[in-house]
Amino acid sequence: MSNLSNISSTLTLQGFDLPPESVIPALVLATMGYIIIIFCNLLLLITIILNKNLHEPMYLLLLNLPINDMLGSTALFPHLIKELLWDTRTIQFSTCVTQAFFIHVYATGAVFILTAMAYDRYVAICRPMRYNSIMNNSHLMKIISLVWLTNIIMIAVLFILLLRLPRCRSLLTHTYCDNPSLLQLVCVNTAVNNIYGLITVAVCQVITVGLILFTYLQILIACFKNKGSDSRNKAIQTCTTHLIVFIIFECLGLFTIISYRLTDTSPYLRKFISMVAMILPPTLNPIIYGLRTKEIRTKFLTLFKQRVKP
Repeated sequence: MSNLSNISSTLTLQGFDLPPESVIPALVLATMGYIIIIFCNLLLLITIILNKNLHEPMYLLLLNLPINDMLGSTALFPHLIKELLWDTRTIQFSTCVTQAFFIHVYATGAVFILTAMAYDRYVAICRPMRYNSIMNNSHLMKIISLVWLTNIIMIAVLFILLLRLPRCRSLLTHTYCDNPSLLQLVCVNTAVNNIYGLITVAVCQVITVGLILFTYLQILIACFKNKGSDSRNKAIQTCTTHLIVFIIFECLGLFTIISYRLTDTSPYLRKFISMVAMILPPTLNPIIYGLRTKEIRTKFLTLFKQRVKP
């Protein structure tokens, strides 16, 4: 009980254990990575907002992706840069919980948003005559509200269950704060937290992966039935690219979750994969879902020319 009452509010992160000569390159890469992610996602965000022709269900759903990516990156990078710049590995417990909360909101939100976008493409390609009646403004707002409210409530419950438990440790065996690493600071039974976490992950995976596989399978079937080779090839290329991005994100996220429960997993591998899961999707998403989309690319170039020319 004395250990529980005297535990410090300051936590220590294990960090990367970088040699001194690697700190400056790592700091430069982290800073440049954060700038690139924010710039590319802001570019996509502003392009969609400023062009009324892009105020369609597909692009309004896409609008949520850069918001979510910037949320996750801002939860991670500023503290990471501070750690490298000042050579400090300490973090306040309240700050750690806040960081972990938004990182989990980002990870879950990314999967939910991609699922909503897959549903929109399914209706557009497989039910084109009913697209406008199905994806009306009211239905669209319900989808967006469901994505964010479900995400926030689910993660909030996860951290309410965490905060009720007393801590007796202050060393986080990870490079940033998340729920599994915070649970390792607890010295009482965490069965309720583990069960809730596993159930939410399982339910989310079944629903999102199931919906995405179903929608893209239906899209591919519809594309092969379509006699127009140009539209078919475009749809197949789009679906394939989106599926690859989703599968990469899923594999990285699931490995991070499972690695906490496998004691023989290399901590360096877990750190590397978890960092890639936080950096790669926010970097690729503006390119895959933004610049590779002809309508957005055209509107961006038009907007750029209007701002550059006197």
